[in-house]
Amino acid sequence: MEKPFAGARRPPHLLVALVPVAFLIAALWFTVVPLREFELTTHLALISATVVASFVAMLLGYTWKEIEEGMLGGISIALNAVVILLVIGLLIATWIQAGIVPAMIAYGLELLSPSIFLPAATLICALVSLATGSSWSTAATVGIALIGIGEGLGMPRPVVAGAIISGAYFGDKMSPLSDTTNLAPAMAGADLFDHVRHMVYTTGPSLIIALVIYGFIGAGSTGMVDTAQVDSIQKAIRGAYAIHPALLVPPLLVVAMVVLRIPALPALIAGSALGALMAGIVQGTAWGEVLQAGYSGVASKTGNAVVDSLLSRGGLTSMFSTVALIICALSFGGVLERARMLESIAGSILRLARGVGGLVSATLVTCLGMNVLASDQYLAIVVPGRMYREAYEKAGLAPKNLSRALEDSGTLTSVLFPWNTCGAFMIATLGLAPWTYVPYCFLNLINPLVSAFYGFTGLTMHKLEAKPATASAAETVLAP
Repeated sequence: MEKPFAGARRPPHLLVALVPVAFLIAALWFTVVPLREFELTTHLALISATVVASFVAMLLGYTWKEIEEGMLGGISIALNAVVILLVIGLLIATWIQAGIVPAMIAYGLELLSPSIFLPAATLICALVSLATGSSWSTAATVGIALIGIGEGLGMPRPVVAGAIISGAYFGDKMSPLSDTTNLAPAMAGADLFDHVRHMVYTTGPSLIIALVIYGFIGAGSTGMVDTAQVDSIQKAIRGAYAIHPALLVPPLLVVAMVVLRIPALPALIAGSALGALMAGIVQGTAWGEVLQAGYSGVASKTGNAVVDSLLSRGGLTSMFSTVALIICALSFGGVLERARMLESIAGSILRLARGVGGLVSATLVTCLGMNVLASDQYLAIVVPGRMYREAYEKAGLAPKNLSRALEDSGTLTSVLFPWNTCGAFMIATLGLAPWTYVPYCFLNLINPLVSAFYGFTGLTMHKLEAKPATASAAETVLAP
């Protein structure tokens, strides 16, 4: 019988690999339930779990230097995301000071009504994210404005956030400009555009179902409009800011820069700089005040509680807690990956797979688990992609089936967990409480189920094409 800690350089026994995971779950529960009155964050739970994971790795024969390399390697994956987070903190602050976000809210309140707002918000975010390839940029710009519009129309913030996230992740998932859309086929060995076309089968129906549900919710919310509140918000915004159509130029320029394949980071920096410039020119804000808000955020004082709550945000410091959470989470994930504990967990799931449906479901579950354990969507795509590539080949399935499954779960479920980089970002950016928005992210919840359905029914599961006749018999792969 295999001993739990046998084989330092092999994947550890499943029971050993699950020890840090079980500890993390217990620590998170303890933080949320018995100690809820202290309003603790998940940072300490993740740090404690990292300590436990490191101790287990040492018992497996790994040195501290190797464990430390695992932590640093895990953190390095998200360094680009951390920089983007900080820049978006600047962008939010400058765009509020310039009147850009207030203008988008004011114009939106004039154009939208509850009956069409949620589907419209989903489609708007889908189009912007499709053009930019970034769900984060979409949420941090258009999403913030839509949150304000939704609250002005009497919509609960978690419901509006669910519509924003669904639309943003549709575009992020389907855009060739998206990093995950390029990463998934690279891990699976598929062609990029084959991958995008193949995702239409799962993501298209999921979006349609989500829009129908949002439409139903909106139709039932017709009586929620508080005209007095809308008028009050409009009066507060227009009293505090000079509202002009020219304020919509910076968001359009940011979208245009990313569509023109200018990397997201310089595009967001340019957007922040343009926002700061317009704050001084259009709103007459002192440059020292602009710089101070860029660091510490905007403290809105319009006199309207709803508007002040919405517009008191942004700045570098607003993102510090989220950055710390990302570092803690990826340190934990890095130790698990370095000590091959993640590989052990995923391998155990694969051994339970039966048939094409089981293989697809195993991929979806593993990606979901990676988002929970490794706290990053990139690891949720890379690790299962590397592990299951050969299994799909042996099953006679085209690589685009694997790449689609990686995105159906790895990309879309990442935002559902507050300690994941994506979930933490959306919570910080849209001003959400953990978990409250999850039941309303209909696209993100439905898409993996549609993918599993196709796996079990065989619909759209394309087979490997036979290699040309000139290939040797040993190289020929025949579909079953």
